[in-house]
Amino acid sequence: MTKRFLILYIFAGFACAQSGEFWLGAGTSILANTNIGTPVPDGQPDDTTLGNGFRLNFRYTFNTSGHFGHELQYAYNRTTFTDNTGAILSDTSSVGTAIHQFGYNLLYYTRATSEDQKLRPFFTGGFHLSDFVLPGSGIPQGSSVKPGGNIGGGVKIRLSPLFAVRFDAREYLTGKPGWGGLLTNRGGLLYQTEISAAFGVLF
Repeated sequence: MTKRFLILYIFAGFACAQSGEFWLGAGTSILANTNIGTPVPDGQPDDTTLGNGFRLNFRYTFNTSGHFGHELQYAYNRTTFTDNTGAILSDTSSVGTAIHQFGYNLLYYTRATSEDQKLRPFFTGGFHLSDFVLPGSGIPQGSSVKPGGNIGGGVKIRLSPLFAVRFDAREYLTGKPGWGGLLTNRGGLLYQTEISAAFGVLF
């Protein structure tokens, strides 16, 4: 009986500490400054563009004592690639494709981390790598990896000692893909807004 009580006590303490969190989320990916260049000489930046889509993300958070947390993330972003020249897409002008994102973010909670906190607003900033997948008929699929940074905020809401939900809004700035010189005259950065919700397991 004593051993069972001790095991339950240790497990309960571990569960309530909530030093780690795993999140599965979904939301929207809204892009701006979407002109990404041209594949033809003397072309225009809007010869190829990217479009809005949905976003699926996985996040692992490790909370230290006090106000800070560290977060690793992966996100799958669905976007639309449009080629107005026909040089890349020979049989259609627009096709769905992916942007894979990997990153690290530092979280600052406005309230110190505590097992009694049910509502935890936070601000966040970090860096990421975006892998833009190039679709195309007659052109092998490829990728163009670009670095970027992001800032934002959100709130985590604890539902029980083991489960929680969260809501995030973030702004990402990322270099535009070039696919090994296939696109030129790209100019500027790609702006991406994330609005998402997620379900989390706390441990």
